[in-house]
Amino acid sequence: MIMEAPSVAALATVTCKRPVFVVGSPRSGTSFLYHSLLSSGGFAIYDQETNVFSGLTPRVGNLANPKNRERLIVEWQRSNYFTDVPLDEVKGRILRECNNGGDFLRIVMENFARRQNVERWAEKTPDHVLYLREIKRTIPDALIIHIIRDGRDVALSLDKIGFLNSYLRDKKDSLLVCGLFWEWLVSTGVRTGPAMGPDYLEVHFEDLVSKPQETLSRIGSFIHHDLDYDRIQQAGIHTVRNPNSSFKERPGTNGFSPVNRWEKSFPSGELGRFEALLGPSLKKVGYQLATPEDRLPDGPALRRLGAYYRTYFSFRHWIKSHRVPIVRGFVKDR
Repeated sequence: MIMEAPSVAALATVTCKRPVFVVGSPRSGTSFLYHSLLSSGGFAIYDQETNVFSGLTPRVGNLANPKNRERLIVEWQRSNYFTDVPLDEVKGRILRECNNGGDFLRIVMENFARRQNVERWAEKTPDHVLYLREIKRTIPDALIIHIIRDGRDVALSLDKIGFLNSYLRDKKDSLLVCGLFWEWLVSTGVRTGPAMGPDYLEVHFEDLVSKPQETLSRIGSFIHHDLDYDRIQQAGIHTVRNPNSSFKERPGTNGFSPVNRWEKSFPSGELGRFEALLGPSLKKVGYQLATPEDRLPDGPALRRLGAYYRTYFSFRHWIKSHRVPIVRGFVKDR
């Protein structure tokens, strides 16, 4: 949906027109960072995930085929994506120019920007972290911000909302499975992102919360955009003003803190299992373990659990990306 651009947009100092992609595991602060960008002014205001690479274009096949471009328009119109884009304003360009998902996204987002009288757009779909190579191949000037949050807090939040309930073999393993999902997404981004050189930036959610001005300044230098903290707070689009928490405590209360919630909220006995399974990945992205190395539990059941879900997440992504017809029903779009 299109929201009214903040009145302070004209105050933004825009020195770059390159599109910005905010990616990462769900519940890692992707919305908070994205809304901070929108609140700074100068970006087209669009407040939905686009799912172009992860959901929309995989359904229609190679867009170099004109018939698939027509199918893309049909699929788009059936979906909840870009419902405020007038079809008559973009249909011709899609049929003429759209050879891939990047072309489609550029066409519709440029339409948003033109109608809002701004020159820049950003996009936030967390699991687009799995499609960084495709994003850069089809939108070469894209800038990627990968926001990373402590996997223990992410797992607690994902578990709280039942994000992966339909994939669980045993509900008692929910926290571990949520952690493995976080690991899969973050490790993919950390592995593929650096190949993009200066067009890829990793940011920690904890820094954005505890050192917002310093962190926004670093991000602003990366995307060549004035991310003035006071202006962002004044505009306060969505999660900038009302954080999207899965937990009972609300912003402005003494109990509200989105950082290191795991220290008080992890179920008894689960932290050791979690850190045994995901410790190397946590440490790789800068988080220290609470359980001493010599007290981390081990055993074949824990190793089998990790092996199963790591394979499962990769397998279902491969099916979805390659549109394997025989087993496509096995995969749920998320």
